Amino acid sequence: AGHITSKGYITGFVLALILTAISFGLVMTHLVSRQVAVIGLFVAAVTQMLVHLHYFLHLDRSSGQRWNVLALAFTALLLFIFVGGTIWVLYTLNSRMM
Repeated sequence: AGHITSKGYITGFVLALILTAISFGLVMTHLVSRQVAVIGLFVAAVTQMLVHLHYFLHLDRSSGQRWNVLALAFTALLLFIFVGGTIWVLYTLNSRMM
């Protein structure tokens, strides 16, 4: 637990605040097109997930965290299959009903 410090938590918190402010700014100001805003939101969301994983859940590339990272990757794969499968089924059902 030597890598858990107040500085790390504060850094993660500040980064999360900045990414949240960027997301709100993209949506609320309407300075960019909708497509650019969606891409910016996606990038900010993925970056914020990585910030949370590193600074708050303390997942990194060290050998001690390998099983945690594998469990997280497996969970992400299952979520992708469930959500993607659901969207696919609903889309095909919608196309068959029309």
